[in-house]
Amino acid sequence: MKKILVLIALFSWSHGSYAQPFGMGGVNWMQDGNSYTSVEKYSIVKTELPNLTKTVLFDLDKVFPKDESHPRNISSFALSRDMKQILLKINTKTQYHKITGEVWVYDSAAGKIFQLGKTLKPEGLMYPKFSPDGSRVAYVYQDKSNQKVVYNIYVEEVKTGKIRQLTFDTRDRSINGTFDWVYSEELFCTDGFRWSEDGTRIAFWNIDASKVRNYLMLNTTDSTYSYTVPVEYPKAGEDPSPAKIGVVEVATAKTKWMNLEGDPRQNYLTKMEWSAKNELIIQQLSRKQNVSKILVANTISGSSKLLWSDTDLAWVDLEATWNTNNGAGWNWIEGGKAFVWASEKDGWRHLYRIGLDGKESLITSGAFDVIKIFLIDEPGNTIYFAATPENATQRYLYATKLDGSEAPRRITPAEFTGTNDYLISPNGKWGRHSFSSHLYTPASEWVALPAHAPVDPAKGILKNLKEDQMGKQISFFKVTTEDGVTLDGWIAKPKDFDATKKYPVFFYVYGEPWGCTTFDNARLGRSGQFGGNIADMGYLYVAVDCRGSMAPRGREWRKSIYRKIGRLNIRDMALGAKEVLKWSFCDTSRVAVHGWSGGGSSTLNLMFQYPEIFKTGIAVAAVANQLAYDNAYQERYMGVPTETREDFIAGSPYTYAKNLKGNLLYVHGTGDDNVHYANAEKLINELIKYNKPFQMMIYPMRSHGIYEGEGTSQHLTTTCKKFLLENCPPGGR
Repeated sequence: MKKILVLIALFSWSHGSYAQPFGMGGVNWMQDGNSYTSVEKYSIVKTELPNLTKTVLFDLDKVFPKDESHPRNISSFALSRDMKQILLKINTKTQYHKITGEVWVYDSAAGKIFQLGKTLKPEGLMYPKFSPDGSRVAYVYQDKSNQKVVYNIYVEEVKTGKIRQLTFDTRDRSINGTFDWVYSEELFCTDGFRWSEDGTRIAFWNIDASKVRNYLMLNTTDSTYSYTVPVEYPKAGEDPSPAKIGVVEVATAKTKWMNLEGDPRQNYLTKMEWSAKNELIIQQLSRKQNVSKILVANTISGSSKLLWSDTDLAWVDLEATWNTNNGAGWNWIEGGKAFVWASEKDGWRHLYRIGLDGKESLITSGAFDVIKIFLIDEPGNTIYFAATPENATQRYLYATKLDGSEAPRRITPAEFTGTNDYLISPNGKWGRHSFSSHLYTPASEWVALPAHAPVDPAKGILKNLKEDQMGKQISFFKVTTEDGVTLDGWIAKPKDFDATKKYPVFFYVYGEPWGCTTFDNARLGRSGQFGGNIADMGYLYVAVDCRGSMAPRGREWRKSIYRKIGRLNIRDMALGAKEVLKWSFCDTSRVAVHGWSGGGSSTLNLMFQYPEIFKTGIAVAAVANQLAYDNAYQERYMGVPTETREDFIAGSPYTYAKNLKGNLLYVHGTGDDNVHYANAEKLINELIKYNKPFQMMIYPMRSHGIYEGEGTSQHLTTTCKKFLLENCPPGGR
């Protein structure tokens, strides 16, 4: 039910890192911190700071076998620790979060390139990793033979090509080294194994998805006879897949399983890494996701002990849900004797030092949320992070002492009002600064830190800022509802706006904990779903935030929505809209609303629960029935249905469908593996039951993004725009 977001993954150096990882936002930092590598066509190029001098390290076009019928494109790469070998992912494909493709190794000393897993099917290889000494590559192999799907871990010797299988599951949907659908979608787990530092063992997840029922999508378009497409998908109320963690000896293929407390069907294992003591450190999250435990496991005996825990009356956020630069790693400090962790226990998301003795100490403090960790610069006793103490719609770079001895200080200069993002070098000297605002076109620069000085002043952002002409049409505002809740919002007005006239108001909504519609960036006021600039079509285009959004306004703001999705957030947005509609230039007879996914759900609820306000709605890929969405997402925010079923029903749009009075267009793809098409039919039946006319557009076998197939995106735009223009006429009157 999440919005479609583009996240840039950054790399944080930590204990046990021995090779550059794959695809870190196009930049792979070298260990000196003053240079990085990237792919340019078929070359691996090194760029040195501050002069940005480029050197071609490896020209792979000369060594790849020529094959005109099978061109090979480099998807991503990783360098071995000694920088003599390159591990390449070629022609990767992603389906249901599984990234598969060919795996190649280039040996620079020998000047040779060769393919791994040649005796296996290349489309089944995933998550390859060099051993610490570079002599072997481990990967997961997806075997789809015998009408089963099984995932096992293999190791291949680089020099000889000898392949050794390390895990031997044969049951359907037995998963080693990666994860099932819901772990990948909602818990941000995809790569599920870790080499030990000495290269003799591999720690890995095992997921038994065999007990999770398949949701069967029906494909009626790609053959004469229809067929089903199964997706393992635990609905709300269904137990999670049992998970366990093992350590396999590479030499013997013998596995030692870790003995972790708790029922594996009532807990998630969300993070795992090797520690400096050759133990495993593991995050275990309760099924309700309101108890987070950090466990330490002895890899020889398999015994484990509780190191530290955190609880919340609502839910405990996973690091990957907010700190998008380090969803997989562990923030080790002090040579592995401690790590940095986040908690909202004081009402704000703050960072703590947690020692392996279980003792904690506060690093950041104050009435603000840490939004993202950019870098832990231990030699400099500094941690760089994103925060926005004064304005929740913006983002800036802050720094503080890692030992918590000083108040946070803002690094981003005052001139950069808006959203600022950073890619910071491991040594803390350099940063790729990206700036976005509704007033300017997006821009980026390299800066020297902590002074934030452009490395090339002539190419600095401030010297080259270009005004976004549409930005002049947008303004931010705050409204306070009759409930006493102050909400952020923005409005885009037509270029020829005349305050003496009344204009239709078109609300853009999301409304759930996974997103926020009021962040200040260059995308505001635009929507490809409706052909671009909505304001200049003759509308007041408006977004109003609500409690429960991911805005950095503290724990209470975000978690007040617990067990109230579809009610509290809807009331906030509706009452916020009522305040907006009091403005003299708003035409209350022409009010429209639209959203996608969670925003589609909000659109339906607003149309059904507040029909006196919203006259036209366009909802795409909405969850009409919260009990039909996956367990990890829905139970995190709504509780377990055996205890809170009435809350699921009270927040579901279908419950209120009988109240529809306005014009509704509902859009869904039948191949949506995220928000299943069954939601549409649940809604349709309710609308039919109560004789509520509406319009619908179904896209055969399109996924949640509704983009596959020739002409699809254009058709979606045409359909939505036509419905809007006909049912909520544009222009001032």
